[in-house]
Amino acid sequence: MPENFSRDLQKIRSGGDQLLALINQHLREETFPVDKPDVHQLCHELRTPVNHIIGYTELLMEQCVELGQRNFEDDLKKINLAARTWLELVERELIGETARAGVITPNKSHEETDLFVRMERLRSQTMTSENFPPGSGRILLADDDASNRELLQRRLEKIGYDVTSVGDGFEALERIRTDRFDLVLLDLLMPRLNGAEVLARIKDDPALREVPVIMISALDQVDGIVHCIELGAEDYIAKPFNPVFLRARINAGIERKRWRDRELSYLRQIQEEKRRSENLLHIILPRDVAEELKATDSVQPRRFEDVGVLFCDIVGFTAYCDQHSAEEVLPQLQAVVEAFEEIIATHGLEKIKTIGDSFMATSGLRTPVANPALSCVRSGLEMIAAAGRIPPFWNVRVGVHVGPVIAGVVGHRKYQYDVWGDTVNLAARMEGAAEPGTVCLTAETCQRLSQCQCQLRPKGRLEIKGKGLLEVVCIDSLA
Repeated sequence: MPENFSRDLQKIRSGGDQLLALINQHLREETFPVDKPDVHQLCHELRTPVNHIIGYTELLMEQCVELGQRNFEDDLKKINLAARTWLELVERELIGETARAGVITPNKSHEETDLFVRMERLRSQTMTSENFPPGSGRILLADDDASNRELLQRRLEKIGYDVTSVGDGFEALERIRTDRFDLVLLDLLMPRLNGAEVLARIKDDPALREVPVIMISALDQVDGIVHCIELGAEDYIAKPFNPVFLRARINAGIERKRWRDRELSYLRQIQEEKRRSENLLHIILPRDVAEELKATDSVQPRRFEDVGVLFCDIVGFTAYCDQHSAEEVLPQLQAVVEAFEEIIATHGLEKIKTIGDSFMATSGLRTPVANPALSCVRSGLEMIAAAGRIPPFWNVRVGVHVGPVIAGVVGHRKYQYDVWGDTVNLAARMEGAAEPGTVCLTAETCQRLSQCQCQLRPKGRLEIKGKGLLEVVCIDSLA
């Protein structure tokens, strides 16, 4: 006879000896009526060895064919049936209610009990081991009874689960906080820290509360089970363990955990995509404009009275592109634009857009500044200097004008924040009139720089499209 088989037979014998000792202690005719113990405590004590007998006989019946011990099969069936019959009689006589196949029936009316039992029987007829695929996942099992832990662990490992077992509520909390499990099985009655207390601490911890918990209980522990369900337990498993219910409920608990994990993963992906889209929106649009667009799905156009508009373009850029490859031109243009973005940020300007090699920015548009003209001129002169330091050592020209503009968002499929008005047109005309390496502006705008020492080069009165003759000034340095 295989050693493991013999050892399990001995455990059945040991369970019978424990049961006989308890019967002699509590149920002798001469003592029972006089010294009747607490009914639920008595049931708990009597139930424990019987559950061991039932569990080990079921395990051995499954192994009879595998281990070539068919001659034990009939006797094991008889022992199992006798243990189950005895357990049902004790619970009916001591508790006064019927409990079958994992059904919790105390505190129910006769009609409710009968309906509940018939529903569970119907479920059991459709639940067979063939209904469930092999198990997979990590389970933490907490039960203070070593035989119960061994029985349950062996059965779960045979199905295919990876089981870690502990005999104490504090140890269970420590393990779940330091390791990852797909499901936790908690015995309701444990010393020091019972299953309900462990469950409450798990559900109070944001890092642990999503781990499903199934309670292990006896059939008369209704109040405790109900309390645990209210605390957040997924389900319960009654002793003695019904193998089909055990597998079904654990499979269901782990599957729910996996669906929750997928849901959380999808939510994280959605949040990440939302963050990326918001970052992109804030790159394309000013932050307050982006927030208004998200809140109302539109942006109201607004008029701003005193805005500096700056245009800058690279001299000879079109001809340069004709003579060089795109792989060479693009990194060089990128370096210039990045330098421009840093400069205007330093002076409080806001980039509006680039069109080819032309760079457009504003000063005082959505954030007021003391002197928009001065901010634009200083930025323009620094942009001229920076471009000259970047290979192939570009030469640029800058146009500036200050005045009222209208700002808003155009487009629907692709949003574009832009500014319009005579001020924008004049700034663009000033760029076209500028000499390379200078900032060009109208004499009217130049008056705003009266407090600064500027190297001015008057260009006289120029014909400006749409405006006629205007006095124009170039600046190549500020004192």
